[in-house]
Amino acid sequence: MGSWLRSSKVAAVILTILRVFVGWKFLSAGWGKIVGPEPFDASGFLKGAIGKASGEHPAVQQWYASFLENFALPNVELFNFLVPVGEVLIGIGLIFGVFTRFSSFMGAFLNFSFLFAGTISVNPNLIIIEFILIASATNAGRFGIDYYLKPLFDKTTSRLRNSHEVGSA
Repeated sequence: MGSWLRSSKVAAVILTILRVFVGWKFLSAGWGKIVGPEPFDASGFLKGAIGKASGEHPAVQQWYASFLENFALPNVELFNFLVPVGEVLIGIGLIFGVFTRFSSFMGAFLNFSFLFAGTISVNPNLIIIEFILIASATNAGRFGIDYYLKPLFDKTTSRLRNSHEVGSA
């Protein structure tokens, strides 16, 4: 299965469809926050997540609520910028297949952040797809900009490896 996922052209087509789907989800979410009629403000979301950390069956773990209360909320302006811009960049990266594994990793990181804050929504579904994209190595970017970047990275990696071997001889 792993070999097929990492090398098959059929898998690359399926991965491209998944990649563009997840990318569109991120791009549309981030773009809506940037150009929406009201300026994006994460403070209501953060306060709601902090409130979900109490009660008999808390949806948010206390350690994460402490992070939100003591770091995220006091720095809400930073999060008001990072969340929508991050969503847009992740979306662009996935749609165009540029730095696909990194974009998938950052998407999963953001989805996990939303999950930790007590928001289920589509986050678990996107995380599963993002893990599949990460596991596929470079095949998820075969039909994207990564296809053209890979030879450059391979050449640079080879040079670095050779210079390290020469220096240690």
